[in-house]
Amino acid sequence: MSEILVLVDHLDGVVRKTTTELLTIARRLGEPSAVFVGSGYEQAKDTLAAFGAQKVYLLEEPELTDHLVAPKAEALAQLAERCQPAAILVTSSPEGKEIAGRLAIKLSSGLVTDVVDVVTGPDGSPVTTQSVFAGNYTVQARVTHGTPILTVKPNAATPETAPAQPVEEKAAVTISDAAKAARIVERAPRTQTGRPELTEAAIVVSGGRGVGSADSFALIEGLADALGGAVGASRAAVDSGWYPHAYQVGQTGKTVSPQLYVAAGISGAIQHRAGMQTSRTIAVVNKDPEAPIFEMADFGVVGDLHKVVPQATEEINQRKG
Repeated sequence: MSEILVLVDHLDGVVRKTTTELLTIARRLGEPSAVFVGSGYEQAKDTLAAFGAQKVYLLEEPELTDHLVAPKAEALAQLAERCQPAAILVTSSPEGKEIAGRLAIKLSSGLVTDVVDVVTGPDGSPVTTQSVFAGNYTVQARVTHGTPILTVKPNAATPETAPAQPVEEKAAVTISDAAKAARIVERAPRTQTGRPELTEAAIVVSGGRGVGSADSFALIEGLADALGGAVGASRAAVDSGWYPHAYQVGQTGKTVSPQLYVAAGISGAIQHRAGMQTSRTIAVVNKDPEAPIFEMADFGVVGDLHKVVPQATEEINQRKG
């Protein structure tokens, strides 16, 4: 079977869920080979093996993590030229898409970003599905030149285990001086909220202008905590200073694709819909029955979120307890 390279997304060896999704997709296309950059492999190896990595390439040079993304793109390009994979899969995050773009140029290959599904076409090449133009169109595409490079959105696949015993190989790469022009001088851990990462969460509860104030966002947080989900916000709420910009969902914020997306007090402007329209199930709470968000809702409640959300939170907590 053809080799499929999967760039491992991890934090000091803690493998993110997005990588287990990529390994699951890679098994549809061929034999997954994980590319692990940096330190912490001993902590990551069991997870990579559990989700079907047949091989693991270890890239441990300090230059790869002491600088920005350019060294990673160079290393991945050298590895791809060596092993000639049938495809390369990368998480569709800001860093992942930058790596993929640089890699496509280095390999003179086609690139498809923000993929929500991947299948094997009649000729054996990957056929991708994308949601484009703020969700107005769904398109299928495939790369026709070079090695297909795909960035895949979180939650595009359900991770499925397939235990394997991967072969480990330390891959030597050479990093150019140009790629080391920008060095990382300091790292600081992000403040932990105890909630899932927004872009990876299976459930997201977002609040908009209808929330009314920063204090009222406690209602949104309470429902998210009851569901075990992440908190998001519309641009209107963020611009009003009610919630941090890091949690903005939309065209100029983060793109999410959870199993369940709850929109409370959000009208549904096209910019917001562009960031969440690939959610599997969408539930809406809005007092305006004509709000555009209802057009894409699977379930909708016309009512005041200040009454509906606390009742829903209480009911969920009672059923859990």
